[in-house]
Amino acid sequence: MDGMLSAARALDRITRVVGKTAGWLILPLIAVIMFDVVTRKIDVTRLYFAEWTATSGISVSTVMQDMQWHLHAFLLMLTFGIGYLANTHVRVDIFREMMSRRSQAKLELFLLIVFAMPFLIAMVAYSWELFTVSWLQNEGSESMTGMGARYIVKSSMFIGFVIMTCAAVATILRLIVDLYGSTRQQQEALDELQIFSSAADELEAARLASERALIEEKRKARH
Repeated sequence: MDGMLSAARALDRITRVVGKTAGWLILPLIAVIMFDVVTRKIDVTRLYFAEWTATSGISVSTVMQDMQWHLHAFLLMLTFGIGYLANTHVRVDIFREMMSRRSQAKLELFLLIVFAMPFLIAMVAYSWELFTVSWLQNEGSESMTGMGARYIVKSSMFIGFVIMTCAAVATILRLIVDLYGSTRQQQEALDELQIFSSAADELEAARLASERALIEEKRKARH
C-alpha cells in the first residue's frame, strides 16, 4: 500500500507540474486576443495590416486567430488533469453529495475503473494516431495564410489525455489505499485526496450529529 501511495504521489506531481506550467499560457492567449482585436477593429491598424498582408502575402489576422485556438487547445487539454485532482470540475450529482465519504470513495473508484479508464485509454490511442497522421502528412492550416505544422496543436490532445490518465490512476491508487489500507495509510491517502467536496463533508457531519441527537433523545425517552 505504501508503494501505491508513492506511485500516486509521483503521478500527482507530474500532473500538477504540467497543469501549473500550462496555466501560464493564459497570458500569451490574452495578449494574442487583444492584438487581434486591435488590429481588426481600429481603422489605423486595420488598414496598415491589410496593406502589409497585400504586399507580404501573410494575413496577420488569420495567423492570430490560428494562434488563439492553438494556445486555447494546449491550455485546456493540459489542465484537465490538475482540475480533476483539485476537484474544480463541475459535479452535478445530488445523490453522490448525500452519500457518506466512504460510499463516495467506492462510487468514485467504480466509475474510474469501469468508465473513465477505458475512455482515457481509447482517447490516448486515437489521439496518438491523429497526431502521427498529421505529422506524416505535414498537415498545415486550412487557410493558405494560416499557421503550418498543425500536428503541434494536435499533440495537445495526446499529451492532455496522458496527463489526465496519470491523474485518474493516482486517484484510483489513493482510493484503494483509503478503502483497504491500514489506519495510517488511509489517513495519508485521505489527506492527499481532494475529490471529496467540503459541502459533502459538512452534510456528513450534520447527518452524524442528527443521528447522535436522535439516539440521545430516544435514550432519554426510555428513561
